[in-house]
Amino acid sequence: MSAATGRRPLRIGNASGFYGDRFDAMREMLTGGALDVLTGDYLAELTMLVLGRDRLKDPRLGYAKTFLRQLEENLALAHERGVRIVTNAGGLNPGGLADAVRELAGRTGVPVRVAHVEGDGLPLPEGALTANAYLGGGGIAQCLRAGADVVVTGRVTDAALVTGPAAWWFGWGPEEYDRLAGAVVAGHVLECGTQATGGNYAFFADRSPEHRARRPGFPLAEIRSDGSSVVTKHRGTGGHVDTGTVTAQLLYETGAPRYAGPDVTARLDTVRLAPDGPDRVRISDVRGEAPPPTLKVGLTRVGGWRDEVVFVLTGLDVEAKAALVRDQVEDALPAAGRRPAEVRWELVRTDRPDADTQECASALLRLTVRDPDPANVGRAVSGAAVELALGSYPGFHVTAPPGKGAPYGVFEALYIAAEEVDHVAVLPDGERVRVPHPVRTRALEALEALEAFETADAAVPLPTAWAGPAPTRRAPLGLVAGARSGDKGGDANVGVWARSEDAWRWLAHALTVDRFRELLPETADLPVTRHVLPNLRALNFVVEGLLGEGVASRVRFDPQAKALGEWLRSRHTDIPEVLL
Repeated sequence: MSAATGRRPLRIGNASGFYGDRFDAMREMLTGGALDVLTGDYLAELTMLVLGRDRLKDPRLGYAKTFLRQLEENLALAHERGVRIVTNAGGLNPGGLADAVRELAGRTGVPVRVAHVEGDGLPLPEGALTANAYLGGGGIAQCLRAGADVVVTGRVTDAALVTGPAAWWFGWGPEEYDRLAGAVVAGHVLECGTQATGGNYAFFADRSPEHRARRPGFPLAEIRSDGSSVVTKHRGTGGHVDTGTVTAQLLYETGAPRYAGPDVTARLDTVRLAPDGPDRVRISDVRGEAPPPTLKVGLTRVGGWRDEVVFVLTGLDVEAKAALVRDQVEDALPAAGRRPAEVRWELVRTDRPDADTQECASALLRLTVRDPDPANVGRAVSGAAVELALGSYPGFHVTAPPGKGAPYGVFEALYIAAEEVDHVAVLPDGERVRVPHPVRTRALEALEALEAFETADAAVPLPTAWAGPAPTRRAPLGLVAGARSGDKGGDANVGVWARSEDAWRWLAHALTVDRFRELLPETADLPVTRHVLPNLRALNFVVEGLLGEGVASRVRFDPQAKALGEWLRSRHTDIPEVLL
């Protein structure tokens, strides 16, 4: 089926970027202006673990309960305005949530047709809590074609919440790769909600007070039949949309320029952004390629038990105080039971000399322990710490009473052949329609090899090196570059973009992998790959293994690498004075 080139643009908005996002966003999006489709993204790696634990307590659960409460307040409003709702809030139990929506519709007298997508849930390997394949937007499109007003999915890719409705709206076929890739890019911009409208934005302090993100509105995209789009927000809502905010979100939690997904592989290195008026950014020229023959699968499991004690070290001799209590606890751990399998100490120097408040005079010493056996954390550790209260360093105290320990989770990604998954659309009348797998694919291994070639320094079309005035000044990198960072399992990414063309000519050559490692010493011994995105004046660094076994295992102070980019921006380096 070819694209319906004469149809008006699809107006599709987002009202949730994670499980726990702003509750009133759904009403704000429904009342703020015209929409055809409203999406909600509730799933993340950590969320699947949370939902898995919910399901253990009650097999009827496993979905995002917040969505149902939001819908109770807004289902009639969406129906009155003719807005279709598409959400992955079904989590581990999309059929269960679809039934709950039908019950809600019957109870409130709102005549909506409900459909859902299933097939992502896979047989659980031994020890796994959840196992879900990342599906594309084909099932969503089937449900909408059958007249569904509400479509509930489980684990689909975040962008599928946009590719599915766009394929339905325009009648795109599965091999219209450029159009689908454009929708993937628009979906990636929308998926994290207000991060596209000024939330978490590197240059927020430069904005006028009325444009600062005190309460940013949620984003929407006007998608056209050729796959191009305009990202904007409802008039009168807070925050702002410009090429900077859209660039930041495009770089968030991405890796190589080839962004592979079940519908299409989108070429992020072809994306072009341009202003299109106030709070409007046009996305165009996105190229797409056949998707890989495999699907990503996310596995979660309980990895063991963890506990944490934070000692407060105030005033003088901070290093000596830390050494003393560390030695005392280490001596006490074997006496309390078997030493935990993993014991980590981190001294955080938040103290200042001659401080005018006690808090500013204090540093934090963080002890984290992990073990497969709960008996080796909890009281075994907290007891060893508390018993030192009257016999350790002067000023001994901790930030909170030591806890009993808690389970932690582990996320693992693997890939299976798409044919091993039955992607099924369950239509409003109950008919089950199997969604066909792509006929044409391009092997993931071939894409990875091509990516490796294209990201080699000799192959990437870097800009002409900076040749302006020679004097430099040592200053924070963030004065000339923005950054946004995030997590993918145990890996982290840091996207860095230049504020001007001259700054890009300098940044592309100055911020090498070696310099990145020097600025962020925690990455020095880890594999780091640099990807170049010239159209965005951006570099994307992928750091493997920085986050251990993923966010739920919490092996790092910043377990999701949310602030890794801001740390990079705060680091001082030699910058041409004329750029500052």
